Amino acid sequence: MKKLDIQSKPVRLICTFLIACGGSLLFSLFHLPVAWLLGSLVAVFIGSRAAKVKMFWPAYFRDAGLLAVGYSLGLSFTKEAVMQIGKQLPSIATATVMLILFCAGIAFIVSRLSGIDYPTVLTGSIPGGLGQMIMLAEEMKDINTTVVAFLQVTRLLMVIFLIPFMIFSPIVGGKKEMIMHHAAFDYSYSILDILLFAAASIMGAFLGKKLKLPTPFLLGPLAGTAILVLCGMEPIPLPNTILNFSQLIIGSYVGLLLIPDKLDKKWTFSGLSILSGGILIMGSLALSIFLHKTYGMSLKTSFLSVAPGGMDQMGLIAHEVKADLSVVTGYQVFRLFFIYFAVPPLLKMLFKKFRKKGTSPN
Repeated sequence: MKKLDIQSKPVRLICTFLIACGGSLLFSLFHLPVAWLLGSLVAVFIGSRAAKVKMFWPAYFRDAGLLAVGYSLGLSFTKEAVMQIGKQLPSIATATVMLILFCAGIAFIVSRLSGIDYPTVLTGSIPGGLGQMIMLAEEMKDINTTVVAFLQVTRLLMVIFLIPFMIFSPIVGGKKEMIMHHAAFDYSYSILDILLFAAASIMGAFLGKKLKLPTPFLLGPLAGTAILVLCGMEPIPLPNTILNFSQLIIGSYVGLLLIPDKLDKKWTFSGLSILSGGILIMGSLALSIFLHKTYGMSLKTSFLSVAPGGMDQMGLIAHEVKADLSVVTGYQVFRLFFIYFAVPPLLKMLFKKFRKKGTSPN
């Protein structure tokens, strides 16, 4: 009888899935926020440190989870919601620029305190666009890509962990019981409509990838379903089971991203990352209070709109607490495209200027 190879990919994949399920169920048992996302993330991260079997989770699993999340976000783009976003476009642009300038200020202070060069800290501090910032760091000379990746992933993990608990705190006023709400799926929808929405999502994902959009498996389905809804088709929401599973496969992927052992002076970098991430989150909260007071949107909606995390995670949390999905998505999509298209050339110009002068902000 052939001996089972515990280091084979199928065995590693099954082990990772079981560990992720265990973490999600445990978080659900204690009614913690976004249990299937946080539970799988924590369990896989701990498992990757403690288990004898090396964890494995392919990127295309994450892409499938993003597709489901993108589909759900796209359903919120009704004609009324799009008109509302159009009216708020100046505030969306202003909030995005303010957040990025705030990040630049944080990066300057952290760079001075840590002795790490400003271009590296700034690249690692820009919120959102994890893959884009790492790719940019690889293209630039004298940028420490390991530090950039660690700063970006640590900030992302802090956002995923802290934002849900802050949303349910008395400060923001989210209602905890809403996270336990489970709507039954309506099976009265026609098969033709279901297939049409499914086709729009899948085609949108692959078209987004071909066009090289940021996070194509999120934005593509979002655009595809939004077009159908704007054309007058009745939205078909996903069952909560699928959304929970999407959280699990996204959380499992993120849980494997952070590998502190690959860093020199990892405790110094950890403290640096936590400090900058914490300041950024509190700055985002202050900005969200300003938007709440100025534009009258609920605080949970404004906070999730400007929170410096991934659009998929913020969308999942917004869905849980019944925030205005279209507004949250509008802010997050604008920031994602701004970071994707505007920030890299601006950073390249800035760093080129520093190198010509032979100086640094330090």
